[in-house]
Amino acid sequence: MAVPKHKMSRANTHARRSQWKATAPALVACANPACGALHQPHTACPECGQYGPRNDRRQVLDV
Repeated sequence: MAVPKHKMSRANTHARRSQWKATAPALVACANPACGALHQPHTACPECGQYGPRNDRRQVLDV
């Protein structure tokens, strides 16, 4: 296991940790015109249970 030889300054520690930030998840509107709920892309809609683009929608979840 690696052991640091020198103490890391507070400025360097904060500069390194500044890259660890949370980002909001990307959301898209449901392709079902009757639903339109927001959900993550490439996943089935949790409201209506359908998945796919407008011309190739299919029911994959029982809701």
